[in-house]
Amino acid sequence: MPTGATPSLLATRRALHCVAELVLAGPQYDTSGTIRLRVIPGGFGTVKEPDVGVRGGRVVGPQGESGIDGRTAAEIAAAVGVTARPLSDLYSGGPNVPADEVLHASDEEAAVLADVLAVGNEALSAFAPEHEAVIWPEHFDIGLSVDEVNYGVSPGDDFSPTPYAYVGPWSVPQGEFWNAPFGAYRGVSDETTVEQLLSFFREGRAAAAQAQAPASS
Repeated sequence: MPTGATPSLLATRRALHCVAELVLAGPQYDTSGTIRLRVIPGGFGTVKEPDVGVRGGRVVGPQGESGIDGRTAAEIAAAVGVTARPLSDLYSGGPNVPADEVLHASDEEAAVLADVLAVGNEALSAFAPEHEAVIWPEHFDIGLSVDEVNYGVSPGDDFSPTPYAYVGPWSVPQGEFWNAPFGAYRGVSDETTVEQLLSFFREGRAAAAQAQAPASS
């Protein structure tokens, strides 16, 4: 996981975000009524029909597979047996990439971002095993909510071009721990372990609980 955002990483992340929405979540919403995605070995995939997954820089679907680099979301979707479907009618965020735009993705960088999601999934599962960690196509991060606090890992976005973990109380408190507009974040690198992410989430839970506790009289 890189410490700097290269043009290749940014392009790959944008392409994966596009595919997550238009090729996976969109068709799944039309078929099964959910936009949730999940971590799978080597990447991410749908949770219900149609069964579509991204592994590295390739997409595998019910009728075949396709590379991402040099193809449009519409072409990829058609190759794997689905129809590209944006979700702009459900939310205002998302990748905002047209279905006919040619995408550029590096297999190496795609594997890097898959590792980000995988380590995040493992840490979240250990942190709150009673909750399901979800990859949301709007922001293309993996997260869950416990007691009105969001916890998760992002492969990068407008806030940070490089991967990071976050703790986001629904009402953001004041204090040294809270170093982002949405709460708190920590950068994720190739040396970040599940245990370190777990420690950050637990520290965030304690800080959020302290902020929510009523002041003593």
